[in-house]
Amino acid sequence: MERVCVERGEVPPFAEFAERMCPDLEMGGFHAAYYRVLEAFAWGDVRRLIVTVPPQHGKSLGATTLLPAYMLGLEPDLRIAIASYSAALANRFNKRVQRMMDSALYRAMFPETSIKHAGARSDYVRTADRAEVIGRNGELLSVGREGSLTGNRVDVFVLDDLYKDALEANSPLIRDNCWEWYTSVVRTRMHNASRELIVFTRWHEEDLIGKLLEKERVTELTSWSQLERDGGNGWLLLNFEAVKRSPPTEIDPRAEGEPLWGERHSAALLAERMKLDPYRFECMYQGHPSAAQGLLYGDRFTRYDALPQELVRYANYTDTADTGDDYLCSVCYAVDAGQGIYVTDVVYSREGMEVTEELVAAMLRRTPQCDVLVESNNGGRGFARAVSRLCPHHQVGWFCQTANKEARILSNASAVIRNIRMPSDWVERWPEFAHDVLSYRRTFRANRWHDVADVLTGIAEREVCGTLAKRIRALGFKK
Repeated sequence: MERVCVERGEVPPFAEFAERMCPDLEMGGFHAAYYRVLEAFAWGDVRRLIVTVPPQHGKSLGATTLLPAYMLGLEPDLRIAIASYSAALANRFNKRVQRMMDSALYRAMFPETSIKHAGARSDYVRTADRAEVIGRNGELLSVGREGSLTGNRVDVFVLDDLYKDALEANSPLIRDNCWEWYTSVVRTRMHNASRELIVFTRWHEEDLIGKLLEKERVTELTSWSQLERDGGNGWLLLNFEAVKRSPPTEIDPRAEGEPLWGERHSAALLAERMKLDPYRFECMYQGHPSAAQGLLYGDRFTRYDALPQELVRYANYTDTADTGDDYLCSVCYAVDAGQGIYVTDVVYSREGMEVTEELVAAMLRRTPQCDVLVESNNGGRGFARAVSRLCPHHQVGWFCQTANKEARILSNASAVIRNIRMPSDWVERWPEFAHDVLSYRRTFRANRWHDVADVLTGIAEREVCGTLAKRIRALGFKK
């Protein structure tokens, strides 16, 4: 790689450059990490970088407008190409970069980098899709998906949203054409020291990022030290979830359930968006695309506004956490004469048993007298005894679940969907529980947690399938 024309310390950090160039720039807490990662890319510390960001979180301003201007300031001989789903959009990015480079503030920071003024006579080219750096070899190009870059060597590719919308991303033909364009145009314009930055909102599990995950080495970016030792072999992937679900990392240390940019997109607002379309939310906002046909339950549960007047009884099914990383899942429900199961309350928590015992006991005290069934695996017996002491008016029993979890969950899925009803506001009341139910995949190993599916399956086994009938009778329960 050619030596940069300035040294670190001679120019402001990328985040400071962004604030100077855009005085009205609004930045949330995550932007500091985002811009620091982009700065590492600008200096060549990282050669192949994928960043997935939810819509309307400042993704393109940072990566596709500010970053090319900053990199041409660091190294005026770079040939940078911006690509997007259409030439018009790519050119719009190009023109924004050009306007930024025209400013006196930019020229003061980077006096070695200048482009032809619009309308001025010059031997240098400046159009909507191409701008040359005066006196240097640098160039800023823009191209739409499936456009041509014949004869152009590219040092840096910035690919921003190669799919216009869900309709395009869900088209196998367009996805195949995008991959063909990437392999035959983007990759063929690059050389040993070229860099690639892909900044996407995910739409589909088989989009360009999905293809790269399948075919090349991609490492999740979780610590700052990875930027220091990146050797350029393979990709680094940084996914910013709109609502934090994955474990905290050094780069994204948010607590579970915390929104990415709460000042702009609050947890309540994101819950509304998830309610409107859980599948799309998982793709676009969480960066975990899953085709609807790949979901086991999806949003196919019947919803109810009020419990029926004639109920047979109330009950509870609880699965304690298998490991320190798992959830305790405890569900209270009511049953009618036709085997309709109405979920009434939920505790879904990764806290320790000393906390969840109190949470479950409080839930049971809010519920009419019911039979409580606890899976006794991994400490469940002690949990059941503790809850029994806290709720002496409820009958609490436990049993050891020995059947294969995967076989149970998959074979009882239709009974779960057919018989279990959720309150109309269940997504808002229990967002983590709802998220894991709505995004649970048919491919068993694709799921990180199985707690919600395990409990819903256990309820169906208890109330509909008769699988637990003998054990229930042995505990003295009515059902």
